Amino acid sequence: MHPNRRRAAAWLAAAPLAMTLAPSPVRAAFPDRPLRLIVPFPAGGAADVMARGLAQRLGEELGQQVIIDNRGGAGGAPAAEAAAKAAPDGSTLFFGTMGTHAINPALYPRLRYHPLKDFAPISLTHITPRVLVVGPSVAAHDVAGLIALAKARPGGLSYGSAGNGSSSHLSGALFESLAGVDMLHVPYKGSAPLLTDVLAGRVDMTFDSYTVYEDHIRSGRVKALGVTSQRRMEALPQVPTLAEAGLKGYDVSNWLGLLAPAGTPPDVLRTLHAAVGRAMATPALRRQLQALGIEPTFGTPAEFTALIQAEMPRWAEIVKRSGATSE
Repeated sequence: MHPNRRRAAAWLAAAPLAMTLAPSPVRAAFPDRPLRLIVPFPAGGAADVMARGLAQRLGEELGQQVIIDNRGGAGGAPAAEAAAKAAPDGSTLFFGTMGTHAINPALYPRLRYHPLKDFAPISLTHITPRVLVVGPSVAAHDVAGLIALAKARPGGLSYGSAGNGSSSHLSGALFESLAGVDMLHVPYKGSAPLLTDVLAGRVDMTFDSYTVYEDHIRSGRVKALGVTSQRRMEALPQVPTLAEAGLKGYDVSNWLGLLAPAGTPPDVLRTLHAAVGRAMATPALRRQLQALGIEPTFGTPAEFTALIQAEMPRWAEIVKRSGATSE
């Protein structure tokens, strides 16, 4: 046999053994390093408080640290974009909100992420109504009095929000639309700096989470005039809903949940989903959230996807009706 043919035959004979002995690529068990949870608001706000509670429990369930990455501004759009573009390996998660995944598509004409195509929903985790809070310099003691004051001073009253396009911004814009008043919108980069100005009287009111204002409502430094949900809050049973106070059809309950970048492996998503379920079922976490007027929740990825799909056209209509813009 020709020497080259003998070498080729020997190689072919050895090839099956070589292929058997060659190491096969095996992905390390997930998670094999700390996870990053991108939160679309600065530290200190309601979303940050909820995210940190979830991150702590989730880290305990996964046996790996979950690091918070706060990115405020522009209604959470830059934060969502960063999460959408992250490597789809489960190491980067996003704490999505009604603002980032239902309001922003209607508010930002050149949004650089798609709420569904660029994400893999894991589970809805928190539902929280907003509270209409007025500062110490506002003379109104109820919603009717506030509307009368706003009508007497067109453009004279201001409401702050956690940023242009945030759910607190749209909550105020919807209030203006249904009450027939004109107020000045003042955007902030999250709830924490807004709180400082509400307490100081530099901005008249806000539609924000009870979590942020609880101590100040109880101390009387600010007044809670109404809640934005269909039902009264257990934490504020004496405070009427805005619909009860005369704004028929007013219903805003912010929702938040965990998402991963699209393309994250199914087994990683299953691991994350199971860990979130165990975390949200923790009695201590549930008691903590309920005391703050927040409803802890958990569901399937399909249910979370369906919620986003239903909320997008609803908020598109509210944005159109209210005339709110991201500018």
